[in-house]
Amino acid sequence: MGQGLSCTHRHETGFFFRALHNGDVDVVRAMVDTDPSILHHTINHQRSTPLHAAAANGQIDILSILLDRNVNPDILNRHNQTPLMLAAMSGRIACVQRLIEAGANILMFDSIHRRTCLHYAAFYGHSDCLQAILSAAHTTPVSDSWGFARFVNVRDGDGSTPLHLASRQSQPECVRMLLNNGALVSVSTCSCAGSSPLHLAARGGSLECVRELLAWGADRFQFDSYGRIPFTVALKHKHQTCAALLNPSSPEPLIWPSPLKLIIKLDPDAKVLLEKALMDANMEREKAILKETFITSQCPLEADVDIDAYVDNDLTSEASDTDLCCICFEQMCNIEAQPCGHRMCAHCTLSLCCHKKPNPTTACPTAPVCPFCRSSISKLLVAEVKNNNDSVDQEISPLKLKGLRTSNFNEENNSLKSLSALFGKFGEQNAGTCIKP
Repeated sequence: MGQGLSCTHRHETGFFFRALHNGDVDVVRAMVDTDPSILHHTINHQRSTPLHAAAANGQIDILSILLDRNVNPDILNRHNQTPLMLAAMSGRIACVQRLIEAGANILMFDSIHRRTCLHYAAFYGHSDCLQAILSAAHTTPVSDSWGFARFVNVRDGDGSTPLHLASRQSQPECVRMLLNNGALVSVSTCSCAGSSPLHLAARGGSLECVRELLAWGADRFQFDSYGRIPFTVALKHKHQTCAALLNPSSPEPLIWPSPLKLIIKLDPDAKVLLEKALMDANMEREKAILKETFITSQCPLEADVDIDAYVDNDLTSEASDTDLCCICFEQMCNIEAQPCGHRMCAHCTLSLCCHKKPNPTTACPTAPVCPFCRSSISKLLVAEVKNNNDSVDQEISPLKLKGLRTSNFNEENNSLKSLSALFGKFGEQNAGTCIKP
């Protein structure tokens, strides 16, 4: 008789999990109402509970039913994985959000690699899940007990942070998101390799990840436990393009100056413009490096460079000469310094705020000053573009525009000429060098 009850129990459990997997909400609700104990049944060798199965399969309606029955959101399977970890692993953003709302602990570690849900989201490249978890970390007890910065850089059993995993798996969107939220760019793993995120990106040959890491100050000269720099790792794995950019003899890229909160905590719209200007400047550097390194039938950077066809230049052709930046006379004024209100282009703004190489001992910790009035800049905003369509010839040609720029340049006084010479346009001979004010 006992054996028959056991068979019946397994049959009901199997039927319940099939209904759950198929998203049959009515059957699941009826079975839960009839026998609430079924909520604690497990299946397969991983001992997955109904909540684990619903989270992994993205069954948000069933997940809500189970959570409404007061099921523990942090219930563990055989490997000490929570439903939140499985949802982050599978990219089930709705389930991730619902579990966080139900109070799921974002700082629980599994017993396989001692990873958190943040590690899983970064490893599998689910940037939406990553963002949801990072947002929750600002308001949960984790922020009070651990601190947000410590959580972003939490290590797994091998000493890898989420940034290490995202770089290793070639997940540039996750790399960018983690860096924007305070991930340490040059920290080494605790395993025998002692790799930095840049080492791992070089090993995987991810050009996008290499770009992001370099723009945030990753050290090209950092050694791993075997005495290798990222350049050596890229060569070993035959990633020639990455190796060319990581070559210690190539020009340094422009980077975000981490000591300046003015840049790190920018107005979102202004940051988009400045980030594009920085990437454009570094793209010019990359093109020059690759042109000197090797010739290919189709450079992998060309597709990226052609995207949007340099929007700032297109907008400049529709603007009057009075809208041009008075420093470089090339780009349209799209950044406004506060509180003085003076305007300049994003490229020249980067000249004021970026430095060549991250060096905490020499980097200026103070805010930059306006090149026009020399007052301290406390904030950068997107400047409102004036509509001068009535006073500007709509059929203006590139040659005419060039003539206007030359004429305006010659009419400026000596102080503006000095500024133009000082801050110049990016992409000249020393494309990787940014002059400090």
